[in-house]
Amino acid sequence: MQYKSLLIFLAALLLWLSVKPTASIAQSSTTGAIAGKVNDRNGQPIPQVNVRLSNTQFGTLTNEQGLYQLNNVPAGTYTLLISRMGHGRLQQSITVRANETTQVTDLALNESAQNLDEVTVEGKNPYKADLPSYSLRVKTPLIELPQNVQVVNRQLLADQQIFDMLEGVSRNISGVTKQEHWDNYARLNMRGSRIAPFRNGMNVQSTWGPLAEDMSMVERIEFVKGPAGFMMANGEPSGFYNVVTKKPTGVTKGEATMTMGSFDTYRATLDLDGQLKQDGSLLYRLNVMGQAKGSFREFEYNNRYTIAPVLKYKLSEQTSITAEYTYQFSQMSAIGSAYLFAQPGFLQLPRNATTASANLDPTNINDHSSFIILEHQISPNWKLTGQIAYFNYKQIGSSLWADSAKANGDLYRYVGIWDASNEGKFGQLFVNGDVTTGPITHRILAGLDLGNKKYIADWGQSFPLYDSTTVFNIYRLNYYLPANLLPRFDRSTSLRYRAGANVLSQSYSGIYVQDELRFWQDRIRLTLAGRLTSSKDSQYGAGTNETVFTPRVGISGSINKQTSVYALYDQAFVPQSGVDARGNAFRPITGDNLEAGLKREWAGGRWQSTLSVYQITKNNVLTTDPSNPNFSVQLGQTRTSGVEFDLQGELLPGLSLVANYAYTDSKITKDTRSENVGQYVPGFAKHVTNAWLSYRLRQGALQGAGLSLGYQGQLERFGWFVDPTSNESNLPDYFRADGAVSWQNKRVSVALNVNNILNAYLYSGAPYPYAGYYYWQAEAPRNFRLSMAYRF
Repeated sequence: MQYKSLLIFLAALLLWLSVKPTASIAQSSTTGAIAGKVNDRNGQPIPQVNVRLSNTQFGTLTNEQGLYQLNNVPAGTYTLLISRMGHGRLQQSITVRANETTQVTDLALNESAQNLDEVTVEGKNPYKADLPSYSLRVKTPLIELPQNVQVVNRQLLADQQIFDMLEGVSRNISGVTKQEHWDNYARLNMRGSRIAPFRNGMNVQSTWGPLAEDMSMVERIEFVKGPAGFMMANGEPSGFYNVVTKKPTGVTKGEATMTMGSFDTYRATLDLDGQLKQDGSLLYRLNVMGQAKGSFREFEYNNRYTIAPVLKYKLSEQTSITAEYTYQFSQMSAIGSAYLFAQPGFLQLPRNATTASANLDPTNINDHSSFIILEHQISPNWKLTGQIAYFNYKQIGSSLWADSAKANGDLYRYVGIWDASNEGKFGQLFVNGDVTTGPITHRILAGLDLGNKKYIADWGQSFPLYDSTTVFNIYRLNYYLPANLLPRFDRSTSLRYRAGANVLSQSYSGIYVQDELRFWQDRIRLTLAGRLTSSKDSQYGAGTNETVFTPRVGISGSINKQTSVYALYDQAFVPQSGVDARGNAFRPITGDNLEAGLKREWAGGRWQSTLSVYQITKNNVLTTDPSNPNFSVQLGQTRTSGVEFDLQGELLPGLSLVANYAYTDSKITKDTRSENVGQYVPGFAKHVTNAWLSYRLRQGALQGAGLSLGYQGQLERFGWFVDPTSNESNLPDYFRADGAVSWQNKRVSVALNVNNILNAYLYSGAPYPYAGYYYWQAEAPRNFRLSMAYRF
């Protein structure tokens, strides 16, 4: 589909939508409405504030003017809850009368615990989220959304002292596992395959890159399980994670943090937030980070710094523009040095061993990204959002691997050049709004997505790190290479020239419309949606051009004020490049997701649980051509099914918990070779369970003291190369215990985290049949991080 026709269609749609909401809002004879405004302590309106009625399904967000309205509320007395991340929580008793709109006097929401008339300030709930971020485009509260969406917020990341996406983010979400990595980008798996990385609602996935986000600039991370047509269609049907970066709040505040830890780790961060103009029309946010981080392996390190400024300018009461830029720099030891190799099997080396050499040049990565977001409030119930983004990732370095490993310990290593460039350009335009027709409320979402990605790399130069006199031996370690074996990469020509056919690109456009019909005073919600996506893909010189329509149908119902059930059917597709031995182009992978679940809030909404079951079928999966191993044929199918359970929130005053469990079964159901049918799909664990329990004293002589304990567990793990006839593909069960002690008051906090308390030898890897050896990556032994933060 051409961009021109897409734009014409969308323009007509938006014109219709901008007129449609002027229709009057109907209330039944037994319902009323609630309207109000939320300001900060300076009298400036606060957008994106969560407004909901306790123990009901009614909720919304304030617009750019701080205004909100809840319609079709049954007459009665309620508790109105108002909260925003980084602020306090307000609650107020209100009465709704039939055929009337109850006006709530302006409320001041800020970080200080100020009591207002008939208003009490509640403590912050550190681990629970009620609403998705606006970058997910949907306005529906998480408990009403017909999909499993889980959120990791900034407080949880801080409590666990997680530095970046390569660390323990996955422990907080059911079924998510971190796969082997090259120490520069995050690869997370869920529901049987890799999930795509998003940032602020943009699909930034590439074969390699962008650089894994540093947590200093992150507000929250949202894990969307299964396809989500309102966000994407041309991706793995297992889902994605969305990194939401910090934005200005309009409240003048700051925080400085210093951390030191095991393996020569030193880190400092600064977060500044405030107003550049007294009238609140110009806001800013600035995050900076510097880090020198060593490793338990010799000659391995990752030194980074990040600069992330954000400006938000309110052009009017209805319109604002936000400009965001992030620069991340990383210098690390030769990529691949975390891998260990041996012929007899796993664990032939101590976990602090490395294949790196002390005198190899480091790898440098420069990662730039920028966003411009324009928001316009068309009317109290309708909002138009447009955003563009540009990503540019450049890498100059090398990677290590092994040609072969001998029984006597000789390891024949080589180093290859890895210079790369990753560029992405993205655009989005979407509208959200509510229309009420009689007893039915239509929550409309419609929009346009455009994207262009290109990755080029030079992998064409490699040098052996051995000769007739020098061979690296894993039992007689010598980490220094003689001068004649040091690589001499030729960078005299441009990367584009050196890359040749090593180019991976994708250009796509998509248009989607979604209507969430809300019946019976919002107790029943039916989602009907469709997305038309055109994608042009090219990999190593072979390309495809596909236009695919993907439907989405979901239903969610509230059993009572605290409990909802849902069911969902959604589709996705994965473009595939290349041809078979006869020259026939490959069709895209199609993915179908069936899902059902139960969501419940407990203790007045202080904690929540989600139980879901699902089945994902992927068709047209490529498999090796049995008559010509140099080609693939397209007859494969995989099926992944499972059960997931998540719990998070405050169980008792001061006692917070994040706990999850997932059962996953992922198998090949169709293949050209019958012996592969029933074989497990590589790279998953059947049982994954995690927990993090935190308690903080709220009064007494030790007020502010806290204690946290957590674990990560995986059972029946499978490596990347699975042989159903051998147990060698199975990895041992995984269990890691972590903990923390801390103290904090209004200004200062101090925390000591200890990871891998039991000092277990933890690793992941697989037999490597192509070379006849085993490879694995070991995790760090027992280690600590000590941090101190000051808030001002």
